[in-house]
Amino acid sequence: MASLYDCAVDAELLTGMRLARAAIGRGELVVVPTDTVYGIAADAFDPEAVERLLAAKGRTRQSPPPVLVKGQDTLAALAESVPSLIQPLLDEFWPGGLTVILTAQPSLAWDLGETRGTVALRQPDNKLLLELLEETGPLAVSSANLTGKPAALTAHEAMAMLGDDVEIYLDGGQAGTGYEQRPGANSGSTIVDATGAADGVLRIVRHGVISDDDIRRVAGSDVVV
Repeated sequence: MASLYDCAVDAELLTGMRLARAAIGRGELVVVPTDTVYGIAADAFDPEAVERLLAAKGRTRQSPPPVLVKGQDTLAALAESVPSLIQPLLDEFWPGGLTVILTAQPSLAWDLGETRGTVALRQPDNKLLLELLEETGPLAVSSANLTGKPAALTAHEAMAMLGDDVEIYLDGGQAGTGYEQRPGANSGSTIVDATGAADGVLRIVRHGVISDDDIRRVAGSDVVV
């Protein structure tokens, strides 16, 4: 049966974090707060756990989850290379609401779905989640909602949709409060595809909490919407 822990209460925070680490280690799912929306998390290197994540959301392998990391050092280890064109965006918006798609390191022993050799990476700006990532390593994390439903901004919203498919819910309060919610923009992270960076092109593939104008301001003119 699923359990929810209020991370504003010290005793529940300690218990919830301990049980979340253990659940991830067993290949179970955990709902975590991020700086944008709540996410459903699994061990990125456990293919069965990733399949469980996709099934809980009602997604197929054609929609592989992004991977959350604790910093740029982990990004460098998971990507085949980090193009110089993307570096100013990482320096400006990490940790934060920027996801970058890069060519994955070919030697990685994982299966996130039909990625076509790429991986979407983000360092979240959430202290609790960064502490968890420090303990668990990279996590496959997708928004904590059923496919087609709005992303959860609270742990209780996530629990109402995902129920017992998730073992542990960490309640870190309202998500997304640090970002302006702009009409027409996704409440999740802005996703930039940098796999064409060798040709001098960055492509915005999801308009999220970081505006297109801010992406262009930092990256320059070589950005395709």
